[in-house]
Amino acid sequence: MAIDVRFSKKAGAVAAIAVAGVSLTSIPTAVHAEGPANRPPALDRRGVQVAAAPGIPKLPAGLSALSWTVADADSGDVLAAKDPHRELAPASTLKTLFAVTVLPKFPAGAVRQVSAEDLDGIGAGSSLVGVEEGEHYQVADLWRGVFLRSGNDAVHVLASMNGGWEATAQEMQETARELGARDTTVKSPDGYDAPGQVSSAYDLTVFARAGLANEDFVRYCSTARAEFPTADGEYTEIENTNRLLAGSHGMERYPGIIGVKNGYTTNAGNTLIAAAQRDGHTLLVTVMNPQSGENNGVYKEARALLDWGFNNVEKVQPIGSLRTARDAADEDDDAGGGDFRPVAAPAPDTEAGDGSPWRSSVALWSGGIGAAVLAAGAALTWRLRLRGRGTPGEADRKG
Repeated sequence: MAIDVRFSKKAGAVAAIAVAGVSLTSIPTAVHAEGPANRPPALDRRGVQVAAAPGIPKLPAGLSALSWTVADADSGDVLAAKDPHRELAPASTLKTLFAVTVLPKFPAGAVRQVSAEDLDGIGAGSSLVGVEEGEHYQVADLWRGVFLRSGNDAVHVLASMNGGWEATAQEMQETARELGARDTTVKSPDGYDAPGQVSSAYDLTVFARAGLANEDFVRYCSTARAEFPTADGEYTEIENTNRLLAGSHGMERYPGIIGVKNGYTTNAGNTLIAAAQRDGHTLLVTVMNPQSGENNGVYKEARALLDWGFNNVEKVQPIGSLRTARDAADEDDDAGGGDFRPVAAPAPDTEAGDGSPWRSSVALWSGGIGAAVLAAGAALTWRLRLRGRGTPGEADRKG
């Protein structure tokens, strides 16, 4: 799969060109009916929302998260949710928005020599990948640090490359609004707790869905293990702190897992965005701050919701959409308007250190971009103006 994603500030749109292994699907032109006109849409209601019907199994027992969503990444349909627009601290799941905003800007092989200024202001107790002042890092190394080890040091360096901390936070805010995410306020691009910084399960799902349209985003978020350069010129193995992806700390790797990002702070609790692919469907589950206190609680609840989603994606009536009626109207005005299915094959378990910018097996991800573009035969416009607190990961203590 390869998807080229470009943000247009002027148009407020995302242009998506399907270039390999992507099935195209039409998307409903309106949000599904939500009941009587005087009733708020299901996604705006409090509590658990699901279209119960004969033959539809009940939601998993024991769900304790303050907020969660189950969504079909392909169509944008929301299958079930609890308080999806509740504003909560996101912790490192906010790094998905950081990546959607900054990732397309710098080539993977570009090199940055890290300065003291680049690392200035990292919060106390932050999760770190081990970026050191004076050392040279490829952009790909930094992104692996962001996605695998939730490294706030890597985020700081990339934000410096992007014009600075405040400028990056502002740009992330603008990107969120362009995507229709109205519950998100960005104060610290790495997700480190900051007064007033919030997001929602709905918004985080929107960010992840946008990220899955970017081949590079998928490559990073789905990598379980990789090598990271050290100051002595060697490499050290790093493992993804997402336990559903890495299959670690008592959790089995989830079948068909793609990623996306986990997080933890004392304020946010455990947070997780999980994407998986099975039987031709790609589902997104976002879980925010489980209250059970159970070890691996956020992963267990996400796994249960993914299982429920895959068992019911073709049966359950959606309760809403990651898209809005306004999006549909915008697409109707666009020649060739439409959407694509943001699916991705699970990544290899390990990226090997072969000296390439990716240090991975290129064959899985290559596909002859030029030929695939001709085969796809179209450039598709995806306009997204969507509406829009455990068990800490081993290296994700803060942000």
